[in-house]
Amino acid sequence: MKKILSLILAVAMVATMLVGCGSSDKKSDKVTLKLFSNSTDRKNGEGLVEQKLIDEYMKENPNVEIKVEALDEEAYKTKFKAYSMEGMPDIVHIWGQPAFLDDVVESGVLAELNKDDYKDYKFIEGSLDGYTYDGKLYGLPKTTDVGLFYYNEKMFKDNGWEVPKTYDDLLALGKEIQKKDITPVAMDGGDGWPLCCYLADVLFKITGKDYSKQVSDAVAKGDFTSPEMKQATKLMKDAADAGLFQKGYDTQDYGAAMNLFTNGKAAMFYMGSWETGMAENKDIKAEIRDNIRAFTMPTIKDGKATATDISAWNGGGYAVSANSEVKEEAIKFLNYIYQPDKWSKYKWEAGAGMSAQDQNEYMTGKESELQKQVVDILNNSTSLSGTPINDCGPAAFKTSIESEIQGVCNGSKKVDDFLKTIGEACKK
Repeated sequence: MKKILSLILAVAMVATMLVGCGSSDKKSDKVTLKLFSNSTDRKNGEGLVEQKLIDEYMKENPNVEIKVEALDEEAYKTKFKAYSMEGMPDIVHIWGQPAFLDDVVESGVLAELNKDDYKDYKFIEGSLDGYTYDGKLYGLPKTTDVGLFYYNEKMFKDNGWEVPKTYDDLLALGKEIQKKDITPVAMDGGDGWPLCCYLADVLFKITGKDYSKQVSDAVAKGDFTSPEMKQATKLMKDAADAGLFQKGYDTQDYGAAMNLFTNGKAAMFYMGSWETGMAENKDIKAEIRDNIRAFTMPTIKDGKATATDISAWNGGGYAVSANSEVKEEAIKFLNYIYQPDKWSKYKWEAGAGMSAQDQNEYMTGKESELQKQVVDILNNSTSLSGTPINDCGPAAFKTSIESEIQGVCNGSKKVDDFLKTIGEACKK
């Protein structure tokens, strides 16, 4: 399946080599760049940072116009596949994981970047690895992501609830919260990938430093029936069965889950560190945004990972289209926004999470309490998990696990059947 997809994309690439999305008017030296983004909110978080850098670049380069097309995550991925066939915009958001990057690079739609250009860009050690294929660099990471439970500290204090230290504590806390007619954890189960991140988080707490090898071996063999994998899946299902997530979580999307939490109807929200910007978002009531805190997945009985072994990875980033008619300008823009005092600094100042570059020099002491807390979590970590399980295999595996995981959580699919199905997807 992977080879067929790559062949289709390669043929489509040849057919569209002369159809660049960007354009250049040689008479006036006017250049138009098209940027395809998954940040639809241009007033907060990464969208705010992205737009600020675009505006600065156009001001410094008045001959350049940058047009943005922004779609929500799942719509973005669907449109990205279409663009792979029809011709890519000049600059695109990508993910530095094998399940996404391998097919795209093999199809030839991304431009190779010069690694030497980024020696002084302060990228964290290892952060470029996910964007490197066969020794060549095809993109740049823009985030360091940590799996988190965001929680309403005031709500916890008012009700005498404690941050859970163990997984059993988490499930017991969920029962106490339900007694108040409040949702314990808002979960985006409709999209599939957040549940996969949750599963990976639990698996890491069980396996510790063996996590990456266990997952890579399972993908290679197409066999996910190890005792650890079964235990992690069952523990995830136990959480759903215990009512830890909201009713209908398996069909509700990112926005619905986040709204439950930011409107005070859920005590916690499971999501990545890219949402630390909630503490700066003026659209969220002050009584809630000022009280948002975070903790990582609690430890699991007999698990190999400690409280400071956390689920973290380098997530999304940017790449340039191989067939852009204005490729040089696109790479120039990419290099501009990744200057250490640009993306990394602005992202920190906006409270939009952590970049893949060293941000220590930009800490002012005026950061939100949530921001400081997440930095402490990362700085005090003793090990990081690496790529979430759904992004560790071929595209067919990613599609399978993200579409099947709701079934095993809601009980419509047995644990053994789920593990068999995702294993078979690795063999296609």
